[in-house]
Amino acid sequence: MTKNKNQPLQKRLGVAVPLGALYSKNNKIIGEFEDLIPFAQFCKKSNISIIQLLPVNDSGTQSSPYSGLSAFALHPIYISVNKIEEFEHLYNSDKNFSKKYDDFTKKHKYCLRYDYQGILNAKQDLLRDLYKSTSIYKEEKESKELSAWIKNNSWIKTYAVYKKFKWDYMQSSWKNWKKEDAFLPLEQIEKLWSDSSLKKEHLFYAWVQMIADNQFLNAVKKVHAEGILIKGDMPILMNEDSCDAWAYPNFFNQDLRAGSPSDGDNPLGQNWGFPTYNWKKLKENDYSWWKDRLINSSKYYDAYRLDHILGFFRIWAIPSSDVNALNGHAEPCAFIKKDELYKLGFDDDRIRWLSEPHIPTHFIEDITWNHENAHKILKLFANRINDEELWLFKKEIKGSSDFFNIDLSDFCTEEASSKIKQILCDFWSNRTLIPLGKNKFVPLWTFSKSTSWNSLNELEKEKLLKLFEKNNLANEKLWKKQAEEILNALTSSVKMVPCGEDLGVNIKRVPEVMKKNDILSLKVVRWMREWEKEKQPFIDFNEYDFLSVATTSVHDSSTLRQWWQDEKQSVEQFVLQNNESFGLEDDFEDEDLKQIVQMEFDSKLAECVLFASSSCNSVWFIPPLQDLLFMEKKYWHEKCEEERINVPGTVNEFNWTYRMPISIDELLKDTKLIEKITAISKNRGGN
Repeated sequence: MTKNKNQPLQKRLGVAVPLGALYSKNNKIIGEFEDLIPFAQFCKKSNISIIQLLPVNDSGTQSSPYSGLSAFALHPIYISVNKIEEFEHLYNSDKNFSKKYDDFTKKHKYCLRYDYQGILNAKQDLLRDLYKSTSIYKEEKESKELSAWIKNNSWIKTYAVYKKFKWDYMQSSWKNWKKEDAFLPLEQIEKLWSDSSLKKEHLFYAWVQMIADNQFLNAVKKVHAEGILIKGDMPILMNEDSCDAWAYPNFFNQDLRAGSPSDGDNPLGQNWGFPTYNWKKLKENDYSWWKDRLINSSKYYDAYRLDHILGFFRIWAIPSSDVNALNGHAEPCAFIKKDELYKLGFDDDRIRWLSEPHIPTHFIEDITWNHENAHKILKLFANRINDEELWLFKKEIKGSSDFFNIDLSDFCTEEASSKIKQILCDFWSNRTLIPLGKNKFVPLWTFSKSTSWNSLNELEKEKLLKLFEKNNLANEKLWKKQAEEILNALTSSVKMVPCGEDLGVNIKRVPEVMKKNDILSLKVVRWMREWEKEKQPFIDFNEYDFLSVATTSVHDSSTLRQWWQDEKQSVEQFVLQNNESFGLEDDFEDEDLKQIVQMEFDSKLAECVLFASSSCNSVWFIPPLQDLLFMEKKYWHEKCEEERINVPGTVNEFNWTYRMPISIDELLKDTKLIEKITAISKNRGGN
């Protein structure tokens, strides 16, 4: 079993599955670390040699695995409570505990979506009961085993103190804690860890993490014994309310939030709510926090997915005071200096016109139908320009969220208030340039839609566009330099194979830097198309980069079944280019093609798509479990929408709670499915 990324890679077939989705006869509630063992046996039978997991770090009350509470701690929800050493004795000797456990197993029976919060709460309660039966709790001191584990996992001290505070503050964000608890230096956190009055509680969290670590490592050992690699997932960002953002505030830009700029699907951009990194501070510390993350993960994984790899080049940084992503900017960035604007013929008044939104009174008056009230409202947020009916936002206004925090009921109706606040929000992003520091600017992503831009003559626009292009080229160099330094430091710190989530990336330097660091790119078959050409043909499978991971679907996309049902243009082009896989001879008629495309999705079609896709040149082909199970209709959910893992842009109990429709034990007996998967693996031409 190699874990050295510098050794030659072999073509492999893998399967992507969330840990919580696993289902066995011995565990019907939620997939746990131990369930990887029988699942690896199924993989071995099917000639699958990689299991790809979603993040398994503690995410607290958030079901999203990308909303990490800790970069190091494992999620207690994946612990097998009945495999803990103290379980059997307590179950047999304590009727209250046995009843509580039995009630837990009866309440949380197998279902297509598991009850994240209910299972988590119940497990935490059971874990506390088990902890109270240990000598650690009774004697208020570490056992020999726990002491050794803590020594090898020093991050636990910070995590335990943080979790104790979270418990005391009823799980509220650390930003809502008392100041003396919210802003603690590391030395003070260390003192709290050693505080004898808190020892019992702190050791509980350490004990839980030791149990999780031991169970995961045991599973990993047995998975490796079957010849199976494990690929983990490394979210690039941390939740604002995380142990790491609390304990290491200097590593994060607390006043900025990560997201993505405006695009066709998201005209306001996306604000993910996570703080951006202060790479300067991380560099001063030799990227030790990031390296420690990877080293800790390397205990479990042979390969790892770097989520949103573009973020190592540049992140879309949004002021924390803004409600959308329109006024965001790339971080790091090359600035446009005021002197450069002077040279183009723009004086201070013109620069102000470009960088500060000018609000005409009539936009507010048209809603209030009252000139005096319109002025009163505008005076709350803006200053009038001389005697003109034009206003500039006050310097105290830091972001668009400031508009929504003021009561306007004295001046207008609730309906009018809502409209006015939205107009002010729109004006906040109605500019060509964003001021960033003294005499420094960057172009607004949507500058071409601004009032100031459209007021310029063609010569002025041409001058600015040339300046923006020069600025973009400077940015590309800046981003390349940052990414090269960071990614080289990170990938060289461990022997795991690095994979980068580079979907939608249109920066030329990204593939170059990834290849330089032997980072596998991601190829989602349905999106591998020549978008600029007529009919947008699929890229030939032989042209896929060898250093890449290919897949038919991802956790944020629809499944193969839903794709076939909902995206017929894409399906038609795929069948056209892979006609032989669908039984069409070279001289097939249009009607033959249309007949297949219009067919209701079935097991045979799933087999055809997977078989064709598996021929790609990518070193690894890792479709999700759902797509493989489509080759047997008996494993389908009633509705294809129910087979999704996550629907981006939504927060609900559905997301991230998918379960396998059949137990691993039954899969192990399904020779027909195993034969089909094995055929796909053999088509890969590798192990």
